[in-house]
Amino acid sequence: MDHAHAHGAHAAHAAHIDTSTGLDSRKMAFWGFIGSECLLFGSLIATYMAYKGRSLSGPKPHDGGWTNAAGEVMHHGVFNIPLTTFSTFILLMSSVAMVLALNYTQRGDRKKSALWLFLTAFGGAIFLGCQVYEFTYFVVHDGMTLKSNLFSSSFFVLTGFHGAHVTVGVIYLITLATMAWKGKIGPEKSLNVEIAGLYWHFVDVIWIIIFPLIYLVR
Repeated sequence: MDHAHAHGAHAAHAAHIDTSTGLDSRKMAFWGFIGSECLLFGSLIATYMAYKGRSLSGPKPHDGGWTNAAGEVMHHGVFNIPLTTFSTFILLMSSVAMVLALNYTQRGDRKKSALWLFLTAFGGAIFLGCQVYEFTYFVVHDGMTLKSNLFSSSFFVLTGFHGAHVTVGVIYLITLATMAWKGKIGPEKSLNVEIAGLYWHFVDVIWIIIFPLIYLVR
């Protein structure tokens, strides 16, 4: 009897995963992870801002002449603002899709949950495609590489690190969408989608900070 009582108490304790804050322990752990990521991105952004405008040679982010790898004299900044604005808009709209995905997961609508998860991942994939195109153009056309100057080094590290986070998010969302389509994620497991949503919204918020600081502020 004592053994059975102890086993039942242990099972009840294992099932109770709420913390003293009233939040699920997994969600609390993920908030801790996001906090550490904020510190990391904060240091990268601070590094970029500290080196901004200190490069003695081109390429440069905005106006300024320099000679590229092909020997051509360039008289403009490297940024393609319309392209980056478009990719930013797509990434922000993917957050709306993520909210809808969570809503339909909590309602138990398997097909719509999977659809909006896939659309969220698709928005992230478009953003990554634009970033790959941008990086390739910088290297091939402008001769801008990781080692070109202070600007290029801090730029590639910061935006590339963010792009890596988006890549992880896209893979994560596709996995969840596939599971939702197969009926493996219902209302009782909506926390899995909610945590994915926290990650995705975090990635979007970080980009909202990065975009104006790098692309718009001269």
